[in-house]
Amino acid sequence: MKKYFTLLALAACLHTLSYAQTIKTPPPSTPQTVRQDFGLSSIELSYSRPNVRGRKIFGDLVPFGKVWRTGANQATTLTFGDPVNIGGTTIPAGKYGLLTIPGTDQWTVIITHQLDVTNPAAYKEDQDVVRIPVKPEQLPFSMETFTILFADVTANSCELQILWDNVFIHVPITTDIDTRVMTQIDDALNKDSRPYFTGALYYLDNGKDLNKALEWFDKAIAQNPNSFPVYYHKARCLAKLGKKQEAISTAKKGIEMAQKANNADYVALNEKLIASLQ
Repeated sequence: MKKYFTLLALAACLHTLSYAQTIKTPPPSTPQTVRQDFGLSSIELSYSRPNVRGRKIFGDLVPFGKVWRTGANQATTLTFGDPVNIGGTTIPAGKYGLLTIPGTDQWTVIITHQLDVTNPAAYKEDQDVVRIPVKPEQLPFSMETFTILFADVTANSCELQILWDNVFIHVPITTDIDTRVMTQIDDALNKDSRPYFTGALYYLDNGKDLNKALEWFDKAIAQNPNSFPVYYHKARCLAKLGKKQEAISTAKKGIEMAQKANNADYVALNEKLIASLQ
């Protein structure tokens, strides 16, 4: 009889536990992590995305004049892999909080050392890294889901854009890659393994000393005489220097090298370059 009651108690316990199990449902404000390659590393954004769901957003659900976590649930954060410049302030690489103070005619975007601000009472102004005044713009449509994204991305600049309901704001972000790339080139070209082609291509594409670039293209060809990309870009460099006949001759050599390698793309690129010089 004792054994019977023990088994009965165990069955009751298991039955209770089965009802106590957590039921997983989708969160009302879905979290999102965005990683954008930028500069020589990346920017990572982590935030949650509430929906409008028929509510009045700015000036009601999100009050004017008060610090907002700029999302829902957890604090919104930005992680910069490189130093960046926002609002005229250089921000070292690292992880920061993103906060805003919405207003009718002006928003304040705040980059802060605080990583845990989920309500205005937790905000400490002395932890600000930079404050940026931003004029809000009206969207010609309604954005149902709160969205933060990176747009207009170039090698050294991008925009952090925030869109929700009918409001749009954007904050420019820049990074100085030229100084770091130039330092890398100077360091690398003073070592035994010299990346002449990489350095020459950077000089060519970024308005540096074209004669130095041409010198490095020649050294890159000496390193690898069959490298058809080097011939093509050397021809581009010669063309920019106004040396048309030398550019055409080099491009023809590039066609020959590319044909040997069965690379139709570089054959076409060289032919197009020659046509533009005649």
